[in-house]
Amino acid sequence: MSVQYVDPTVSRAKFDREIAEYKALGEEYRRLGWFLVHAEYPRVLVVLAAAKLTPSPIIMGVAFDYTNYDAAPPSVRIVNSYTGEPYKHRELPTQLNRSLPQQEIPLPGFDAVPMMKLQSVQPYMQAYGPEEIPFLCIAGVREYHDHPAHSGDIWELHRQEGAGRLVRLLEIVHRYGIAPIAGFGVQLVPQVGINYGPPPP
Repeated sequence: MSVQYVDPTVSRAKFDREIAEYKALGEEYRRLGWFLVHAEYPRVLVVLAAAKLTPSPIIMGVAFDYTNYDAAPPSVRIVNSYTGEPYKHRELPTQLNRSLPQQEIPLPGFDAVPMMKLQSVQPYMQAYGPEEIPFLCIAGVREYHDHPAHSGDIWELHRQEGAGRLVRLLEIVHRYGIAPIAGFGVQLVPQVGINYGPPPP
């Protein structure tokens, strides 16, 4: 839990602005499968469902902590929709994968052409290991700016652009975590075993 060092009335006013912006288009977000479950300063919980599927499954919750906003960016965690507990990296329902531009790599043994096109993905959810709580690795998120690898990409560079806005961050999670869901996957794995009759006397 973060210590409040900004005047709470200032942070609360900016928090209230984020909630009002969300509620202004609340019906549209509900059709996308976004459900605002909790919004009491400094915390927000939005549950995301795959609305285009029938039935529409709940995929995840997104928990925000807007303590000290906007002197500091919000904390963002992907959580269990029912318990509010942050997922460990191995438990994530999605890695929020994004496609990177295709790279052309020369095939070994050829001087010029042909080239092999390589498509790769990069997950937005990052962690040191499978048991760690992952963070959303994008500017505008507290865990991103607090990470030593991003010490040169300070929050102040993104603050005026609205990088920590609630709706913007939800749009990113939806785009990479919900929109790519194409349908239900069913795996039928037959197993062969030996059935025993009654034991002999």
